[in-house]
Amino acid sequence: MSEKDEAEIRGLIEKIVNGLHAKNLDEVKEPYSVDVVSFDVEPPLQHVGIDAKLKNWANVFDVFDEVTYDVRDLTITAGDEVAFGHAFARLRGTLKNGVTTPGMWVRVTYGLQKIDGAWLITHDQVSVPLDVRSGKGIVDLQP
Repeated sequence: MSEKDEAEIRGLIEKIVNGLHAKNLDEVKEPYSVDVVSFDVEPPLQHVGIDAKLKNWANVFDVFDEVTYDVRDLTITAGDEVAFGHAFARLRGTLKNGVTTPGMWVRVTYGLQKIDGAWLITHDQVSVPLDVRSGKGIVDLQP
């Protein structure tokens, strides 16, 4: 992987982080392909297309007055045309009712393609560990 490719991919993730902090859906949209497939933490099992992906973030903006999104331990592997990355991420902030929430850490995986010479996220998956016995997600783990 070239340093240029890694820097460009890291820049895409940073653009998402900055867009979320600014509550700017246009900025959040830029790193994604129009036909992105997202396996997000919110139902349904998959969200297809940029509009579906942005709807999840718009829902966050409806609930949060101030948004902070942390990405930690981002690791990237890239070839000439395809790349993937994985990290831990946490959404936290102040809710519209004034309550501050520390959020929860989730696992996130990014699938990317170089399209017309630029890297775009074509797939992402966000998950929480599962307690098989109870069938409940475990949301209090720290990286």
